[in-house]
Amino acid sequence: MNSQRLEERPASLPTPLYVHGGRGPTHMEVVVFEPEGPVRHSLTSLAQLRALQQGGLPLWLRISGLRDQARIRELCDHLQVPPILLLPLLETPQRPRVDCLDDAVLVVLHRLAFAHDPSHLISEQVGLLLLPRLLITVVECPVGDPFPDLTRWLESRASAVEDRDLDDILHFLIDDLLDDLFPMLEQMANRLDDLEEAALRRPKPSLLTRTFQFRSNLRVIRSQIWPLRHQIRLLLRQRQHLIGPEALGGFQEMAELVELLYENCELLRGQCDAITQAYAASIGNRMNQVMKTLTILTSIFAPLTFIAGIYGMNFEHMPELAWTYGYAYSLIFMTFVAVAQAFWLWRRGWFQDWTAQR
Repeated sequence: MNSQRLEERPASLPTPLYVHGGRGPTHMEVVVFEPEGPVRHSLTSLAQLRALQQGGLPLWLRISGLRDQARIRELCDHLQVPPILLLPLLETPQRPRVDCLDDAVLVVLHRLAFAHDPSHLISEQVGLLLLPRLLITVVECPVGDPFPDLTRWLESRASAVEDRDLDDILHFLIDDLLDDLFPMLEQMANRLDDLEEAALRRPKPSLLTRTFQFRSNLRVIRSQIWPLRHQIRLLLRQRQHLIGPEALGGFQEMAELVELLYENCELLRGQCDAITQAYAASIGNRMNQVMKTLTILTSIFAPLTFIAGIYGMNFEHMPELAWTYGYAYSLIFMTFVAVAQAFWLWRRGWFQDWTAQR
């Protein structure tokens, strides 16, 4: 359960982190699962948290931004969160992980998104900690509500126990983070299709640069998915008592989702290789077309150069030099040779453009 930091961030920093100097402003709120339904409270002090705890109801502590770490640690110490579990939530960037103890489940993921240019990725760390009757989420740099769909769903649901279990919410949060990857992969697939067509029609060196950028992005996404394949299976085998039967079924579906995401990444990486091969083939065809054109010109002008070379010699006794119309005859003969050879090459298909669009 020790902190396992990455050597570098999986992708670029989100824009708000640049604006706020590397750490976004801290905002906290608590969702209390009351019998009438979940209620959101903006958390401003430790005394307010104590008052909310007196009801003995399940709590969801939502922390956004890591600037005020002293305040975060104070709240977590009051909630008796072990420091060994708190470090992976506050230190960035962390490796993707799904770990569990007897009375805790820790999940650290990176929410990936596209920047203004779809060829560039940005990432923010999301930490999830499930304890008895307590769920803590730490989002590095949210813009607005970090989980708007789940928040609206909870506020619109009835207050039945099965709809507010914290293990189900944990499953929904992880599923929400992973589902965001599918539209990204679909958009990357569309971009790669366009690049592959452009590599066949108009191959340019810039295509290879863009293909390499997409391949790097796929490598980043794959690196975030790869550890989850083993760790989710391990979580299912351990039969963590904090995870109920319904949430356990959700995690089993999540394992299949991770496998599907991994397979899609591999398919798109193969498409990147296909674009590189298509580019090399197109460049080779164009080079062959250039060499063929030069060969045609050379083969046509070679006999003309031979004729001109013969009559350009300065021997004294050359019968053709005394002809009155020798110059005209030589031009007509040279034209006839050029036309005949061009016709012969055309019949053999040498003038066909192998690189033309069809």
